[in-house]
Order: sequence, then structure tokens, then C-alpha cells
Amino acid sequence: MSNSHTPRRGVLLIVSSPSGAGKTSLCRRLMADHGDLVLSVSATTRPIRPGEVDGRDYHFVDNAGFDRLIAEDALLEWADVHGHRYGTLRATVDAALGFGQDVLFDIDWQGARDIASKSPHDAVRVFILPPSLAELRRRLVTRSQDSEAVIEQRVANAKDEIAHCGEFDYVFVNDDFDRSYAELAHIYHAERSRRTRNLWVAEYQRNLLAEEV
Repeated sequence: MSNSHTPRRGVLLIVSSPSGAGKTSLCRRLMADHGDLVLSVSATTRPIRPGEVDGRDYHFVDNAGFDRLIAEDALLEWADVHGHRYGTLRATVDAALGFGQDVLFDIDWQGARDIASKSPHDAVRVFILPPSLAELRRRLVTRSQDSEAVIEQRVANAKDEIAHCGEFDYVFVNDDFDRSYAELAHIYHAERSRRTRNLWVAEYQRNLLAEEV
């Protein structure tokens, strides 16, 4: 879906949802269909796992290094998850935007809030709702990845996450995958076409107006 008109500024597409609402599947398809969209690679203090590659899966840093990133305000957002810290590198994102690269974030509402507060003109926030909490629980049970106790905790957490959907720019219900994917793709296409992101428009307009017909 590359546009021949350049230059343009990239989009920070932030997608959030409760666990089980279908966010990851929708994001994977969006990336598969759009070569201009890349997934944000976080910095983390978590040890590297077999098969992972530094810079591809995560930017692996030690605790002292992560402390420096925080002190230097080098992170757009960060969080402590199960004893390890994860964060989005500001410089990496800014470089991508400047090159016209679109960046996808699969994060929670708190990370979405932090990124939007630091990049208000670039961030586009999308929240995906489940058809119901009963359906959310059914999906979590069907995928057979968690114990019953973990599933109940995820459902409880979902209520807190859903309470923040009013902070997002776009909200839709994932009750049909294909329809929901079309909705997400339409949002992405529309935001790519926003005039303020397409820096070529002003010169193109001047040239059109200067044409002699």
C-alpha cells in the first residue's frame, strides 16, 4: 500500500484490548497485509531466551541500563511485568516516524496513555471490545493456555481495561473477525491519509495551482 507521493510522516498505531478479545490475531493480519507497518520492538531487562535475537525480538539491557533510559527520558512508556521491565525506545520510534515508517503497538491502556501523552500528533489509539464478558471467558477457555484461576483473573482484569476505552480514538466490538479486521484496516488507511502526516501535499497543491491549462 505504498504511496508514490513523498515525504510523509509515519503513524503510531496503538491497539489495546482485554486478553482474549482478538487483538493479537487482528494485529498479525494487519502486519501481514501491510509492508509499511512494523511492530514496535521494546527494550527489556528480561534475560534473552533461546532463539531470540537482540534488536529483533527485544532490545535486551541490564537493570542499570534501563535505569539510565528512564533517567534520560529515553522511553515513551515503560512498565514492570512479572519482575522484568519493558519499555518503548523514543529514539527508535522517532527515527521510524521520520522515515515515514508506521509503527504498531500491541500494549495495554496504560502504555497507550503514556505514548499518546508524549506523541499526541503521531499516536492513534484503537480499543477492541469483546461481544460480552461471557464470550471473552469462552475464548480464553477455548485457547487452553491458562488455568481456571488465571482465566478468572483475566476476566476480572478485563473490566478495569474496558473502563478506560473512553480514552481511545477508535473503539469497536470484535464479534466477527473479518468485519473487525476490515474496521481496523479502514482506521489505519484513513490515518495514513491524514493531511498533516503527508508532508508532500503543500508542494503538490502549489504545483497544481501554478499549472497553466
